[in-house]
Amino acid sequence: MSGRALSFGVMAEAFERFRPGYPVELFDMVTAYAAQPVRTALEIGAGTGKATRLFAQQGVTVTATEPDGAMLAELRKHVPAGVRTVRAAFEDVPPGERYELVYAAAALHWTAPESRWSHMASLLEPGGVFASFAGPVQLADPAVEEAVRTARAPFLDSDEVPSPDGTPPGHHLQWPGTELQRSEWFTDVQQSVIERHLTMSARDFVGHLSTVSAYLVLPAPVQEQVFSEILQVLPGTVELAADITVHLARRCDEP
Repeated sequence: MSGRALSFGVMAEAFERFRPGYPVELFDMVTAYAAQPVRTALEIGAGTGKATRLFAQQGVTVTATEPDGAMLAELRKHVPAGVRTVRAAFEDVPPGERYELVYAAAALHWTAPESRWSHMASLLEPGGVFASFAGPVQLADPAVEEAVRTARAPFLDSDEVPSPDGTPPGHHLQWPGTELQRSEWFTDVQQSVIERHLTMSARDFVGHLSTVSAYLVLPAPVQEQVFSEILQVLPGTVELAADITVHLARRCDEP
């Protein structure tokens, strides 16, 4: 697992405070796709449990896995009592116990590509559902976005996570749907978007940026400087586009 993947633990409390949660519409979308009640789920890279809460509060028995101890400790403060927590990277979750749903909330890109889908299939019941949902939190005003890009440029070219398989942003099917379509383990691949609009104070938006891996790996003095420069060009309140792209697929029988 990369250094960027394990950089979040130092910011667990900020991650909990500044990262947005997930709407019930997402749970409804997953269960509609499953076409039957989802009783058991495994979450990959659960972070502080934003998605864990959504599914657990709807009655799903969730096993939340997370490799970072600080993130897992923060998660345990916020999730319902019935959630089982396991400190483990996805690759270290042993096959054997199988779930009706395995899902990843903005965490799948940290998993190892060479074993991703065969291991995913080993954790799912035949016909079980895999779900991945993620999306950047972006400034809605192009002029403000350009000002932030200019302020950030001396320190960081981009703060985005590139597509793991190189799929261009405008392609009709985004990653991981592209990989799922090629996988012998999965079928019925679907991609949907849940539109989400947020409003934050400038300081909270900078707080959100402080949880983004591209900034977290910068030396602390550089982080402070880039956040100061960004804060100076932001209005007091910012409008954000935070759409969630959802990928769903069904595990095949043994290929």
